[in-house]
Amino acid sequence: MFDEYFLTAHDLTKAGRPFATATVVRAERPTSGKPGDRAIITSDGTLIGWIGGSCAAPSVIREALATLAEDRSRLVRLSPEPGTRPVPEGMTEVPMTCFGGGTLDIFIEPHHPRPRLLIVGNLPVAQALAHLGQAMNYQVVAIDPTGSDAMAHADEVIRSLDTIAERITPLTFVVVATHGEFDEPALARALATGASYIGLVASRKRGRAVLEALAAQGEPQERLKRVRFPAGLDIMARRGDEIALGIMAEIVKVRRSLDRLAGNADPETDVVGSATAPGHPAVASPHRTLTVLGGQAAPADTSATAPSDTAVDPVCGMTVRIAGAQHSHEHGGRTWHFCCAGCRSHFAKDPSRYEAQAS
Repeated sequence: MFDEYFLTAHDLTKAGRPFATATVVRAERPTSGKPGDRAIITSDGTLIGWIGGSCAAPSVIREALATLAEDRSRLVRLSPEPGTRPVPEGMTEVPMTCFGGGTLDIFIEPHHPRPRLLIVGNLPVAQALAHLGQAMNYQVVAIDPTGSDAMAHADEVIRSLDTIAERITPLTFVVVATHGEFDEPALARALATGASYIGLVASRKRGRAVLEALAAQGEPQERLKRVRFPAGLDIMARRGDEIALGIMAEIVKVRRSLDRLAGNADPETDVVGSATAPGHPAVASPHRTLTVLGGQAAPADTSATAPSDTAVDPVCGMTVRIAGAQHSHEHGGRTWHFCCAGCRSHFAKDPSRYEAQAS
């Protein structure tokens, strides 16, 4: 199990995918989870590992997604009777969704991918951009088919344009700076991916000509709209390093707007830029909970009122799809839906308590 845990963490990190780790640090019997048990929770709500079985998993997944959204570790106590005894400072108490009894204290830690800056070309602006990206803790991948050593300071230098798609993660920012030498083929390969940002270092006239050439080759207009040219914010730049600064400023703006769309940003300070690029998977949001589909948990947006085909579990707060729901209970002339049998049993034991919370 531990081999799978570490291999999964390695693979997710290499792929640039966000995930959270959950480790049992304390257990009170009877629980199936024991100290040292651990699991990985991906941003789509998949749990890999062991953290205490079906009683603990839904709550751990929900708390892990919230931890990813906040980018802040948390210590969680899973209790069958939350609120009945003092909780240590800094700990969040959430309900155990079964009648298994016992209590689990679980440490949940977020792991976000390092952003990747993929630069095609070796112009002075590309060289300066690589230095800036490294200074800002981006993983810099340079693609230079010319075979020169101009981009040797990048974290990785690749000689073939055909490898662009392999290097795109959900948080990759692509800048094409080839002075017309490889613009069209590089952009075509980048546009076929879900890169968060695609910029072209070119004048407006040259940029339009490049897009027209790509359109003539059959590139859809919806894809072409993703190309930003001239790349970068307008800071009245003249030199290559100044142009690079403007490009990094635009990349930062796009990156933080993605955080905002995913729910990670401070609405008082962050500026919203472009929307998420097609194919870019969003990071979990604090306004997301879990939809239970046939006993499997998946994230669902609940920032607004739940749609009519879903219901909120009054015990644990999860969103449950009504169609095919396996756990329901009639009370007060209303059908209540639950994520699992444990939550339904809690509700049936004291409906008035949970009715008040749901109102």
